[in-house]
Amino acid sequence: MTGSHRHDGIDPAARTRARRRAVQALYAWELGGNPMRKVIEDFRHEQDMQIADLEYFQDLLRGVEAHRVELDAGLAPFLDRDIERVDPIERAVLRLSAFELKYRLDVPYRVVLNEAVEVTKRFGSEQGHTYVNGVLDKLAGALREVEKPR
Repeated sequence: MTGSHRHDGIDPAARTRARRRAVQALYAWELGGNPMRKVIEDFRHEQDMQIADLEYFQDLLRGVEAHRVELDAGLAPFLDRDIERVDPIERAVLRLSAFELKYRLDVPYRVVLNEAVEVTKRFGSEQGHTYVNGVLDKLAGALREVEKPR
């Protein structure tokens, strides 16, 4: 791994790359209709995956796959439309971030929101990051009440 490791051994840059690739993989999974294991296998062999946190990448994808219905239900109260009508990249970011907020309590909610905004700026529609930020801020308030001041 590259980058600066924290005292807990986590490389934040490698995690950022894992999230970025996970969003692309979720997009490919949804549009392509392939099983998640095939999508993971396809992405594992790409060159930049060597500098991403592969274990975290796989955890994110398998987690979203396993909990998609529940994640969508958790997001629904904070969306202004049905999840299926949300832009596919933004939908992938929302699901990934909802998974992190709910199941990866080791990741601070501010990190989840910041990473979601940055990846949406990179791959999403022009104002998509403001939509994603608004939805996830409300979701974080519901899922991370103790951590997020109101």
